[in-house]
Amino acid sequence: MTRSPNPAASPPASRSYSPALPLVLAMTMALGPLAIDAYLPAFPQMARELGVGVSDVSRSLSIYIFALALGQLVGGPLSDQWKRSRVMMAGLAIFALASLAITQVESLNSLLVLRAVQAFGSGWVMVLIPALVRDRVHGQEAAKLFSMIGLIMVVAPGIAPSLGTVLLSLGGWHGIFAFLAVYALCLMPLQARVVLRTPPVEADATPRPSGGHENSLLARYRSVLTTRPALPHLALQAFAFSVMMLFITHASFIYQRHFDRSESVFSLLFGANIVMMLVVNLTNRALLNRFASRQILVACLSLQFIGVVLLCLATVLNVSVWLFLPAMMMTIGAQGGIAPNNQACYMEYFGRNGGTAASLMGATQFGIAGTLSALSTLLPETLGFVIGAMFTCSLICIGVVVLALRPGRRRTA
Repeated sequence: MTRSPNPAASPPASRSYSPALPLVLAMTMALGPLAIDAYLPAFPQMARELGVGVSDVSRSLSIYIFALALGQLVGGPLSDQWKRSRVMMAGLAIFALASLAITQVESLNSLLVLRAVQAFGSGWVMVLIPALVRDRVHGQEAAKLFSMIGLIMVVAPGIAPSLGTVLLSLGGWHGIFAFLAVYALCLMPLQARVVLRTPPVEADATPRPSGGHENSLLARYRSVLTTRPALPHLALQAFAFSVMMLFITHASFIYQRHFDRSESVFSLLFGANIVMMLVVNLTNRALLNRFASRQILVACLSLQFIGVVLLCLATVLNVSVWLFLPAMMMTIGAQGGIAPNNQACYMEYFGRNGGTAASLMGATQFGIAGTLSALSTLLPETLGFVIGAMFTCSLICIGVVVLALRPGRRRTA
């Protein structure tokens, strides 16, 4: 097996990149959150016009998440087999056409099918972002670029519902999906001009078409899965992200029902976590000038675990929301440093098959986090169960750190 680089020891890349590169990559990555969150305010109107219940419309969200994971599983290997540009443009085209088609639906079944197609195209697009970063920069520079993308990405889920509300008032729920189609079409020239025209930093990263057995879909996944030092980062991405997904799923219950806060106060409490993620993300960029990505990753995972331990204590002691809030901000804010550093460490192992590696990470992240958040809705809706589920996911991350990332276990494949 080809020996893979150790992320902790990888030298920083010397190549500089256009200041527009992280912005365009982040705008492209934001396609997923916008498609998930922008139409949430339109659920009641869509239910009325389609003659179904709101819960039926909400099913389109679950279908989108799982189709997104499936699209990533397919799109990543295709980008290794073909050119990244072909898969990117095809994914954007599929997303745009499906979005336009959704504006014409008259039944729930049509909506569900087209949302799956839309998510499939979105999966092709989103899975390419880590691969495109890995193709162009390495080591600490890759971590900084992931951090810059993450900084912009934090904003997308926060503004998407407000954007959806504005579009809903202007053109009804059809206008939301028309906007998504136009947004995807506008990304095409931006990708072609800013991202795809920049050559990879090394020849190995350039996908080459080949019909041999060694380049089959299963062979590519086998190559990634046998790169054993990279596998712990898959678990870290999935379960650290699950901590945040569990919070998002139950945030309304936690603040509005358990702590009995109004909608306006809920928005402020929820927004405090976004602010903390921004702070951690900015701090991460500064720390990358002095510390390795792996060191910062372990520190942020530890910060997340301390936060959930404090949440457990706050739950047992039944403290006020104002004592509960700082612990939640610490827990969720840590994600601002976990995601970019973990992605950088993971992708550093894959000079080749980067698209396949990224697809496996994306599918694992959304698949596990989506499943756990869905299963959590079957539990009794109490604060103790929610925090207990978050604690379990964070504890798994600490276990992975102790068993697989401690200094004595650092080795190459």
